Amino acid sequence: MLISALITFLVVILILYLINLLPLDGRAKQIARVVVIVIGVISLLKLLAVF
Repeated sequence: MLISALITFLVVILILYLINLLPLDGRAKQIARVVVIVIGVISLLKLLAVF
């Protein structure tokens, strides 16, 4: 369970890094970051059996 949570966290960090590399304007990057963070938090909560 701990390894799965760590892998999920690392995937979210990697996706956020890749979003920063994309040639998008600031508003689109901000929306993409928020979506990735929300999905990451929800998946971590599911992994920890909160939902």
